[in-house]
Amino acid sequence: MSNSKAYFAAGCFWGVEYYFQKENGVKSVISGYMGGHISNPSYEIVCSGNSGHLEVVEVIFDENIISYEKLAKLFFEIHDFTQINGQGPDIGTQYLSAIFYTDENQKNISQNLIVELEKMGYKVATTLYPEVTFYKAEDYHQNYYNRHNKMPYCHRYKKIFN
Repeated sequence: MSNSKAYFAAGCFWGVEYYFQKENGVKSVISGYMGGHISNPSYEIVCSGNSGHLEVVEVIFDENIISYEKLAKLFFEIHDFTQINGQGPDIGTQYLSAIFYTDENQKNISQNLIVELEKMGYKVATTLYPEVTFYKAEDYHQNYYNRHNKMPYCHRYKKIFN
């Protein structure tokens, strides 16, 4: 079995986690923070916008069942990747759209999808970054929508890719 990791920032991590958890081949989805300039940030610090972190999900998946490309396409299809100041009603730098790639293959797939979206006429705001330290968010953020029996309010699925 070949477990790999992918990191996606698409606004509030609760809704992102919700959609990735439903995919066959996804072993776990963990909400957390990446990209900031302090170690072990708290939710409060990240929400202040002062730490530079983004709300991110770590997706652990079996490459024999689901491809990174399929996950990356889902990432683009569950949030507004054209929004530059946050996601939906969530405004702030911690909610920006980004992919933290773990290797050149993930980087190339992500870049190719962005080019494809631009050819469709979208102005893509998603930024690509090399993988940095992932900090797991507090326990009360994990598996949020399933534990609370709620549906995401900032995210919804919209098919874009064939």
